[in-house]
Amino acid sequence: MSSGSGPVARSFYFGFGIEQRGAGMTSANPSPRLTLSRLPRADLEAMCAAGAETVESARVLAKGEIDLVSEVLRGHGTFYEMDHYPPNDVFDHDTHSQYYYHAHRRVEHGHYHTFLRGPGMPPDATPVPYDGPESWPSGDQAIAHLVAISMDGYGRPLSLFTVNRWVTAETWYPADAVIRMLGNFHIDHAYPSWPVNRWLTAMLRLFRPQIEWLLWQRDETMADWVRRHPGSDAFEDRGLEVMSELPINVDKQIARVHKALHERRV
Repeated sequence: MSSGSGPVARSFYFGFGIEQRGAGMTSANPSPRLTLSRLPRADLEAMCAAGAETVESARVLAKGEIDLVSEVLRGHGTFYEMDHYPPNDVFDHDTHSQYYYHAHRRVEHGHYHTFLRGPGMPPDATPVPYDGPESWPSGDQAIAHLVAISMDGYGRPLSLFTVNRWVTAETWYPADAVIRMLGNFHIDHAYPSWPVNRWLTAMLRLFRPQIEWLLWQRDETMADWVRRHPGSDAFEDRGLEVMSELPINVDKQIARVHKALHERRV
């Protein structure tokens, strides 16, 4: 894994970070098994640094009696479902990264959606073929949804999840292409919050193995839906929204990374 902006050549998922338990998994019942000790030490060290960044970002906010959600909502008045916070989203015009926070699921307070725009993608990234009626963003306007981070009412992360194309009006890239985009996500400025921007950037590095698994599972869910609904436009089917989801715990993930690093050194 690269902690910088360069594309990642190989996937954690295949033979490194996560293995599957059994066959026939679905996004409704995911069960990946972490095997972080099989990751190269450089990757574990990058994840370790990202873990420290998430802890520090949350710490400095908590010191001011702020959290990772209230910081982004601050100054915007009443919190309305479906509205984007901050208004007009957050962009980094150098890395072409983007995110926003909003709410519409009853199982959480809200969630962050993270994206990469066309100019920030690997040059060979190609969307999946599509001949449906919807117009997908293309060229410099192309946009790939990377992962969403579910948050509770105390500003703590609950889960990671992926969504169908219609949810964010994205350009749909296959999992292997999106995986190569993950390391390019980097919000490197202070609007609307330096700690939140650093936290989001670090979360995509700390949980890189899980995010890769979620993206592969996303594509499996889509393929299964197409098989069971022949002739439908699965990318626009409102009956298919969340494609894959995993609960997460930052402290436990950091502990796993430290344990794996120790195992690699002995």
